Amino acid sequence: MAKELSKRGSLLFEQIKKLDENNHEYWTARDMAKALDYLEYRNFKPVIDKAWEACRNSGHAPENHIVQFHDMVSIGSGAERPVENIKLSRYACYLIVQNADPSKEVVALGQTYFAVQTRLREIQQMEEYNRLSTEDEKRLFLRNEMAKHNTMLAAAAKKVGVTGSLDYAIFQNHGYMGLYGGLDAKAIHKKKGLKKSQQILDHMGSTELAANLFRATQTEEKLRRENIKGKHQANQTHYEVGKKVRQTIKEIGGTMPENLPVADSIKKVESKSKPKLKNKKK
Repeated sequence: MAKELSKRGSLLFEQIKKLDENNHEYWTARDMAKALDYLEYRNFKPVIDKAWEACRNSGHAPENHIVQFHDMVSIGSGAERPVENIKLSRYACYLIVQNADPSKEVVALGQTYFAVQTRLREIQQMEEYNRLSTEDEKRLFLRNEMAKHNTMLAAAAKKVGVTGSLDYAIFQNHGYMGLYGGLDAKAIHKKKGLKKSQQILDHMGSTELAANLFRATQTEEKLRRENIKGKHQANQTHYEVGKKVRQTIKEIGGTMPENLPVADSIKKVESKSKPKLKNKKK
């Protein structure tokens, strides 16, 4: 059932996607309003306003993602008149479904579709990532991204009330339990045959790292966007995001992260890559 709902959402939002003269994808506000079951466009405008603010608060330039223009519509007898409309980027659509009426089933479909697609597109569009050809190179890149975003996640968690190393360990375990089907860090170590001293992230392949990177970035954004308060709510948020990522992996037929193979320590990969980097510089 979940897979069927996800498929419906993908088809719906892909069907209303457009391409401009430069082959860049966009959606229009009027099409999105209809797709999200807003009977009147004027009732959809406050959602766009919230998306604009969320875009600005996240450090992006809203005018690059939400662009006003005029459509020409027929009024009969071959005559046309201009109608206000807005071009929306994929990221803008993501912010819109996060701020739309959550009671609508189609909004939930949109949240899954645009959250996953936006993050995948971000990775695909990373010029540096696209130049990588080997598994080791991808692992190094994603592990560094993971380290960066874990720092940002820790800052966001601290801001909402997760203070102290014990609180943060519990918070991290909730994210793992959501993504790994109930397994906390200790259980993941046991499942994968890792020693207590070995860091889980250092022994992940690129696929598993990408799933965890998605978990971290989406949790950080959700904590900031929804003004989460307190340790309990922060823990629950991390768990729910992890569970949503797991569900997405299941829907696309992927391997559950706890069943992915254990990789060599990233430290070995780093030591092997250093001579190559020196040679390149020469």
